[in-house]
Amino acid sequence: MKMKALALSLLLAGQVWAHGVSGIDTANFNSQVRPQDDIYLAVNGKWLDTHEIPASESWDGAFKELRDLSDERGRGLIETAAAAKDASGNERKIGAMYASFMNEAAAERRGLQPIEPDLKAITMLSSRGELVRLLGSWQAGNVKLPIGLYIGIDAKNATAYLPELYQSGLAMPDRDYYLGKDARFAKARDAYGAYLVKLFRQAGYAQPEKRAKRVMALETKLAQLQRSRVENRDPQKTYNKMTPAHLAKLAPKVDWTGFFAAAGLPGSAEINVAQPDYVAGLAKLLQKEPLLNWQDYLTAHTLDGYAPYLNKAMVDARFDFYGKALSGAKEQRPRWKRGVQLVESSLGEALGQQYVAKYFPPENKRKMQELVSNLMKAYGQSIDSLSWMGPETKKAAQYKLSKYMLKIGYPDHWRDYAGLEPQVDDLVGNVKRSNRFEYEWQLSHLGKPVDRTEWGMTPQTVNAYYNPSQNEIVFPAAILQPPFFNMAADDAANYGGIGSVIGHEISHGFDDQGSQYDADGNLRDWWTKEDKASFHALTSRLVAQYAAYEPLPGKHINGQLTLGENIADNAGLQIAYKAYQLSLDGKPAPAIDGMSGDQRFFYGFSQIWRGKMRDEELLSRLVSDPHSPEAFRAIGATSNSDAFQHAFDVKPGDKMFKPEEQRIRIW
Repeated sequence: MKMKALALSLLLAGQVWAHGVSGIDTANFNSQVRPQDDIYLAVNGKWLDTHEIPASESWDGAFKELRDLSDERGRGLIETAAAAKDASGNERKIGAMYASFMNEAAAERRGLQPIEPDLKAITMLSSRGELVRLLGSWQAGNVKLPIGLYIGIDAKNATAYLPELYQSGLAMPDRDYYLGKDARFAKARDAYGAYLVKLFRQAGYAQPEKRAKRVMALETKLAQLQRSRVENRDPQKTYNKMTPAHLAKLAPKVDWTGFFAAAGLPGSAEINVAQPDYVAGLAKLLQKEPLLNWQDYLTAHTLDGYAPYLNKAMVDARFDFYGKALSGAKEQRPRWKRGVQLVESSLGEALGQQYVAKYFPPENKRKMQELVSNLMKAYGQSIDSLSWMGPETKKAAQYKLSKYMLKIGYPDHWRDYAGLEPQVDDLVGNVKRSNRFEYEWQLSHLGKPVDRTEWGMTPQTVNAYYNPSQNEIVFPAAILQPPFFNMAADDAANYGGIGSVIGHEISHGFDDQGSQYDADGNLRDWWTKEDKASFHALTSRLVAQYAAYEPLPGKHINGQLTLGENIADNAGLQIAYKAYQLSLDGKPAPAIDGMSGDQRFFYGFSQIWRGKMRDEELLSRLVSDPHSPEAFRAIGATSNSDAFQHAFDVKPGDKMFKPEEQRIRIW
């Protein structure tokens, strides 16, 4: 989910927010559309008709506006740090990182010189063994490689860390871009081929067209080996813990000992191989594919990976492909925004500590804790009332809910960046140092108890998440702001907005993926056979509902890929509504601006999904993003709500009417 910082308070019995302000932005309403026919267009239609996506962006909307505000605030903090002559500690590091990016003249003057050692290392490869060792040593770099390595939590032993190998190495958003027959994918392939030619030509390589064709052919072979995103959503399929000896049998003739030693993992006792079939196929490619082809592939990916930090010709070439061809943007984002993004990715918690001090007072954290607690209470009541679940599974579900760990606002302990020393005049060096610092920080976890205090997002991130391996829900500070939360508004819109988002994250612990993890974060089946069958029957109906939506001509939502998010959207809305009703404590909600409380609740939900995006970006998300497009998140969840049907007196013949027996109610 996505949002931003202010303050709130709420108790289920009797205590409410301010009355008198609806919290609904009626200026965006389309009066020609009835909510009974399309709640999304009714609430957001005027904005959709009149708003132009900024030329530098591929999408815009409620989430994006708050992200832009977060960037603006970050810029202010960063530029203050950069201007401070006596800065020290994290402030100096933030300033140096940003200043190195903003020195465009230095990047232009240096050209490709900062990555010449990397390009030379590729040219000097003379054997398969050297190739494999380079793939290991570059795991800490900025280059997309055909195999990735990271340190995560063991899915079946949540008290321990475990190295994991996973499929990687594609420059385009998904394997469909390489293998799909759709003309839009073919157009993207042509654009990628042209980009590769441009990279080789600008770097001074001979025969750029031939090299580009070799790279495209090799990436297509990688795409053919890779599992689909739907397959990778199954945590049982991606859990394949094995010893190095087993890995050597699975993928023979690869110097895995050399790979892991180069990657900083000598003597690792166990590894999880997320996609064993891919790794086995890759091992064959590493042996059969001419070394020259691998060198061209690595050269192209090195140029691509570091292009944002090189001269203008390289920056523009990369934007023409990723920004224009794949995302539909018309012009490059301002350099300061890209500089903020670099600081966020390299010193995120250092910047977050400053952000919290200025924009998130301690009182906000306490009030957010109260709201999350109230939604948890409503969720517990909902579990008890489920008609399709038996008592044994309900007991286990309640136990899991009771063990949720809540993280609100910001970490209790901040990251220590003592080992990272950015230099004000070395942009590419700073990127490399940052990548190495992050990678070595990951490696440092091995052999230690799982640190449950760590965060996967920074406080200034406009988002939230559920982590199944720690059974936790996390809400960064930048999450309480209109249209998601409005301190001056009546309860209804706030429950429809921030309440549904909190309910969404709680629900991820019980979606088709999260429900496979137990209360301690272990991948373990805690369901009875009968209840699991009932759950699958309900979720299969949700798959079919969303698969019927067609955001682009000829391109439907992938109901399997988006199932987890769709479950969370639907359940989050239902739980937020129940919490809203509990907050009224049996008293009637006031009518404000001609809208009942229930109507404001659903308007509040719909307005958080206000957004529009370019067709190129939408195509990419339809094949790679587990979230449904905004309009269908609003329509899909409300169409299954009994309360929505009642609030607007939806009748047969109305476009959003859905017979009661067809409404899908899961949690």
